Amino acid sequence: MNNDDDLEKTSHNPSTDTSGTQVESDVEDSPTSAQTEEEEAEALRRKIAEIERKVADGH
Repeated sequence: MNNDDDLEKTSHNPSTDTSGTQVESDVEDSPTSAQTEEEEAEALRRKIAEIERKVADGH
């Protein structure tokens, strides 16, 4: 049994930071998140336009 193998497996774990704290992956950069964010922005633009029309009509 070689303990160096066990050490090497744990020392290169990309899901933890240097303090050993679990690090969440950055989902903000994923295409799905960007698409969802764009869809939400478009929905807000539509709501704003609707409110502006109502204000302009005096409602």
